Amino acid sequence: MRLIDTAGNNLDCLLQMLRFNVDHDILFFRITSDLIPFASHPICRFDWLTYFGDKLAEIGAYVRAHHIRISMHPGQFAILNSPVDDIVENTVKELKYHVEILDAMGLDTTAKIQIHVGGAYGNKEESIWRFVERYDKLDEAIKRRLVLENDERTYTVSDCLRVYTETGVPILVDVLHHELNNSGESIAQAITHLSKSWEDKDGIPMVDYSCRKAGRSKISHADSIDLTHFERFLTETRAIDFDIMLEIKDKEASALKAVPVARKDQRFFTGRERC
Repeated sequence: MRLIDTAGNNLDCLLQMLRFNVDHDILFFRITSDLIPFASHPICRFDWLTYFGDKLAEIGAYVRAHHIRISMHPGQFAILNSPVDDIVENTVKELKYHVEILDAMGLDTTAKIQIHVGGAYGNKEESIWRFVERYDKLDEAIKRRLVLENDERTYTVSDCLRVYTETGVPILVDVLHHELNNSGESIAQAITHLSKSWEDKDGIPMVDYSCRKAGRSKISHADSIDLTHFERFLTETRAIDFDIMLEIKDKEASALKAVPVARKDQRFFTGRERC
């Protein structure tokens, strides 16, 4: 199948998924980075942005009309603090592609692109400052959409907060990552503290929620949502307002189970029109 056909089919499927979500009160959605295959790669010489401009605008209009929150998350090879120049160059191209998607949809700066700090490369302190220096050189079009996520091995929410103080980039808390890699804060303390990094232009803070897969590696995401764990998480964070992104392997199957639980919590449905 040609790239043009694959991309066109992806866009059609995206609109169908958004309609499904609206019908089921699922109003926070992460768009795949593979929406336009190879878009940031030199092999792609197709002017996809012009060709699919009307379709992207149509999807964006639907998103705005139904108050859907959108995010994107570049893959593991997008590493802004890499010591390898080619990797950094490719990362910037990938971020530019993500920005082009969200801009073509006409979405405001509450639609975010989340990334990690990156690797430690034998010197965590230097790697943090390398991220800060690279971030400072990014185009404003990229900066206004970026949010930074803690990870499960190297950079805690406290580390991310250090980056925030130097860059102003908002911090997204990943619940499972924080459970595995933290500085002693409870999840409620972490979300409360880092919510202050979000300004009005950034929208309600975003939180990634998942739990461990039973009987497997501690970093594996669960196949299906544990509603007891989820309800406990909502109770622990009841005083904080945020949007929840479920990172569960069976995707909409778990989302459909989560909505009735979240519906009991006024944060997610009273006057917000999103989940």
